[in-house]
Amino acid sequence: MFIQGPLLNTRLAFFVLVNGVVFGLLYFLIRAMVRAWGVPGRVRNWREQRGLRKARNALTQGLLELSEGHWKSAEKSLIRHAEKSETPLLNYLAAARSAQQQGAHEKRDLYLQLAHESMPSADVAVALTQAELQLDHEQYEHALATLMHLRQIAPRHAYVLKLLKELYERLGDWEQLRALIPELKKRKVVEKEELERLECAVFEKLLEQASAEEGVETLVATWKGLPGPMRNTLSLARLYSDLLVAKKRPDLAEPHLREAISREWSEALVGRYGAVAGSDPAQQLTVAERWLQEHPRSPELLLALGRLSLRNKLWGKARSYMEASLGIAPTTDACLELGVLLEKMGECEKAIACFRSGLEISRELPLPEIPDLPALTRQPSDSVKDLPTDINPPKRLSRE
Repeated sequence: MFIQGPLLNTRLAFFVLVNGVVFGLLYFLIRAMVRAWGVPGRVRNWREQRGLRKARNALTQGLLELSEGHWKSAEKSLIRHAEKSETPLLNYLAAARSAQQQGAHEKRDLYLQLAHESMPSADVAVALTQAELQLDHEQYEHALATLMHLRQIAPRHAYVLKLLKELYERLGDWEQLRALIPELKKRKVVEKEELERLECAVFEKLLEQASAEEGVETLVATWKGLPGPMRNTLSLARLYSDLLVAKKRPDLAEPHLREAISREWSEALVGRYGAVAGSDPAQQLTVAERWLQEHPRSPELLLALGRLSLRNKLWGKARSYMEASLGIAPTTDACLELGVLLEKMGECEKAIACFRSGLEISRELPLPEIPDLPALTRQPSDSVKDLPTDINPPKRLSRE
């Protein structure tokens, strides 16, 4: 028996409708179950994102407070969410600086340790921060140990070399600083002018240390051990001659100065040459007079020639040289030394004039004008009461 067409169509439509409803219910049920299953994950993710936002805000707030000098509040902000921070290393390093400013050095070291644990691969950054803070706190032995460790793990790091330079300068360890200079030059850690200044300062300190030793051998050996270009430096040549004179070895200072001046003319060295009592005064005067041919208007050379002439007991020549020096550029030394010579020669009025000129030059002002005083005719035995009434006797200074 065959089912009629309209009835078949109705049943088919109903079947499709029921299947569609069942499928839809199943779909929404499964979707709801999946969403419900993912709720804990979404909640966890939301909490993580919320924690990250808080950590970022706390880091920003902490760095802001650190830059404003609010050390205590900066430390609290920096460590509050450090464990949840995307960059805990920055939190702990900044917290260490905050603790340093508060004088809490144990907490500072703890934060540095936490920074290292948060990112072991950042050993250089942590150690550099530690070295900086130790230098600021003048913990020089600890800083040296930290920097030595850094030199092992990062021997070419420019900032490590710069901190070592600063540490050696503070310690006064000039030998170590001298050994570090080639590396500073090679890595271009400091500018050329600063490096030249540093080299001069280091070698000056080494010469001064050597001069403190007994005898002159250490000083001479240190000078000979300097690099050739440094021995040609004016400041070092001048210092070496002064140290030799201080060690009572003008016999060594004179040839050193003669060689230095012959190599490069220097008014400062010429002045010292005239003041050094060499072993052969006549030869010393002859050498200086040869220089006069090329530098006839050098006031320092003329004064030096005057001094050397005095040492050779050539009084007239000494006077002529000193007067020529004063004629070109009057100086206190030239005025006083010529004044002494004129006094010895019995020309007291001219000597007084020289002394007066020397005082005016040293004061950079003329001496005050004093009105003429009435003539004093009393004898040395006269009492104070015999003085004119407008002159007050000087008060005797107390020795107490």
